[in-house]
Amino acid sequence: MDDAYVVGDPDGLSPLQAEIRDAVARELHAQFALRADHLDLADLPEVAYQITLRVDGVLTGRRCAGQTPA
Repeated sequence: MDDAYVVGDPDGLSPLQAEIRDAVARELHAQFALRADHLDLADLPEVAYQITLRVDGVLTGRRCAGQTPA
């Protein structure tokens, strides 16, 4: 059983996983808005790149704040 369930986190995600999930969701929302709620297959590499930057920002922010990724 994941520790997240033990501490009462209903979605079962660690704090790091929740931050990553939120960053991915924010970037997907932004990309859909930029592309008029439509993604073509040709757009996926750019979308994946932007999501990677968001996730890197989460991980870098945690390291800079003195936290270690879980």
